[in-house]
Amino acid sequence: MVITGMAVLTALGSDLKSFWHSLCDGRSGIGPIDLFDTSDYKTRFGGQIKDFDSTPIIDARDQKRLDRFAKFAVVAAAHAVDDSGIDFGAENPSRAGVIIGTGVGGLWEIEDAHKKLARGPDRLSPIMIPRMMANSAPGELSKRYGIQGPTWAVSTACASASNAIGDAFRAIQRGDVDIMLTGGSEAAITPLSLGGFSAMRALSQRNDTPTEASRPFSRDRDGFVLSEGAGIVILEEYEHARARDAKIYAEILGFGSTSDAYHTVKPDPEGRGAANAMRTALFDAGVTPGHIDYVNAHGTSTPPGDLAETVALKSVYKERATDGLSISSTKSQLGHLLGASGGVETVVTVLSLYYGVLPPTINLNDPDPECNLDYVPHTAREIPARYAMSNSFGFGGHNATMVLCALDGIPRRYAQQAA
Repeated sequence: MVITGMAVLTALGSDLKSFWHSLCDGRSGIGPIDLFDTSDYKTRFGGQIKDFDSTPIIDARDQKRLDRFAKFAVVAAAHAVDDSGIDFGAENPSRAGVIIGTGVGGLWEIEDAHKKLARGPDRLSPIMIPRMMANSAPGELSKRYGIQGPTWAVSTACASASNAIGDAFRAIQRGDVDIMLTGGSEAAITPLSLGGFSAMRALSQRNDTPTEASRPFSRDRDGFVLSEGAGIVILEEYEHARARDAKIYAEILGFGSTSDAYHTVKPDPEGRGAANAMRTALFDAGVTPGHIDYVNAHGTSTPPGDLAETVALKSVYKERATDGLSISSTKSQLGHLLGASGGVETVVTVLSLYYGVLPPTINLNDPDPECNLDYVPHTAREIPARYAMSNSFGFGGHNATMVLCALDGIPRRYAQQAA
């Protein structure tokens, strides 16, 4: 199936073209957090979306009903639908679905409700439960667009959005639906979340140089940068997209999902689960490691995570890993959007194929000698890539990998099926 519409909300920008140009120019969206007072925190910066305004899309009544993460999903979905040109009102509602990933859901509402609870249970809002639910985002989108097909939320930590897109891919592949609205949304820059990640020593503490804090695969990386936002895509069955003369960005060829079965938060240092996800996606796509031109790495800038992913890449790609394979981590510019990261990075990977440009890994001034692959350092690279892979790995040992293909004719999977 093919991708016919996309949108992002990130600290680096929300207009697709300006976002892409900023990414390829090597700019960073990381800066001081001003959503709340961070003066007592060890980390005081992140990938915050500044001046977010959802009022053009969400009316006053719904503003009160939705948590920040759900608003991100609604706004990004509206832009993706516009980008695709699809009219859900003209579609069979049972032949469309919504699957949205989120790591923590309505965390702002949970924290606000806890403060109210301290003054007594009668102070809680009657809409507290709907606002905090992880499935409030797909439920709201289903209602807004009259979508009556498969609709659910996915929560697999930082692999959530990629698993959501994988589920959507499978739904179309099975013939259940023709269209899926999918991706991920997260609004986890909250007092509790920032404090919790700081307590587990997962975050960078480079408060004096926030734009240089996210440095995947660097020798002196000291943790990830917490970010927020959304990445949404429209998936369509190829003939359905062709029948309405839709713009097609790329094709999803394969998907793989595995578990480390190793540790609650630490990745398997041998990268076995991650490697299995990559191999599964390649097998599902019907391609070999030699076909892949570009990997959008999970690359969070944590010491164990980046090394484990490098080990996994070497295991899967073998000599190809050091001979012609380009890899980059756009978290170096965007920070880590947790459950939304796979949605945004799917968009980034598609744009890389669409425009023939690979975004860089910035801040890679002193590469870790054990992370010795080609991470496209500092500067974007023009390559007419045809096949690409996107990795997402999450706490709990969740691994999700997608293989995508540039479209320059009949989609590869469709051609195989027709043959």
